Amino acid sequence: MYLNNNPIGVFDSGLGGLTVVKELIRLLPREHIVYYGDTARVPYGTKSREAIIRFSHENMRVLLKRNVKMVVVACNTSSSYALGILRKHFHLPIVGVIDPGARKAAEVTRNKKIGVIATPATVNSRSYARAIARRDRAIKISSQACPLFVPLVEEGWLRKPVTTAVAREYLGPLRRSGIDTLVLGCTHYPLLKSVLKDVMGAKVALVDSAHEVAAEVKRVLHERRLLRTSGGRARRAFLISDRPQQFEKTAREFLGYNIKAVKI
Repeated sequence: MYLNNNPIGVFDSGLGGLTVVKELIRLLPREHIVYYGDTARVPYGTKSREAIIRFSHENMRVLLKRNVKMVVVACNTSSSYALGILRKHFHLPIVGVIDPGARKAAEVTRNKKIGVIATPATVNSRSYARAIARRDRAIKISSQACPLFVPLVEEGWLRKPVTTAVAREYLGPLRRSGIDTLVLGCTHYPLLKSVLKDVMGAKVALVDSAHEVAAEVKRVLHERRLLRTSGGRARRAFLISDRPQQFEKTAREFLGYNIKAVKI
């Protein structure tokens, strides 16, 4: 039995899942949150399916030790390969990031041409293509793997000229394909939103699934009567597996306040 006052658990391969945490704080300000970033093994998007599933299981156990009442898999790669397996093994609500993002993209597109940028593993899984097709088979999907984006974000190079150059190289084919909607299929990528907007232009809508994921979390908590009802200030804990100083620096820039990351 998971108690209302227990925290929401969130995990990602690194700091990209903070985009989801930011939306959770905005939408559910009373909820306690425990975040775990597996910064020692980032990126997941270049790993094998077996490794991704194993890492995801280990991340779940880290969060379960903190008595979380539900878990958000704030990693598109883990959501692509491990979400169904995790739901079979662990008996608590688990929310992924693929379906909320796909649903939003299908709603936003006007010309039924959607681009998806993601890690190589997520692109190869075709998880977004299948999720979007379930909503509208007439939509044409163009996918592009962007493996350098995650290390650039983890390094804190959010506005460097090299980041813009890499983005232009990756996104060139998608610009030429005539898409009007671009799914940011990795939770690291919204931290590069200003660069991506500059490269793609104002006519292309960027779909960041973080808001949709937070809304899904709120819906699940409400349905299961797990929303926190007691008073007191909400607590947020940030756990990582390596490089706390770099994590804290980039997190401060993104969240707008100082955090203390605990290496475990």
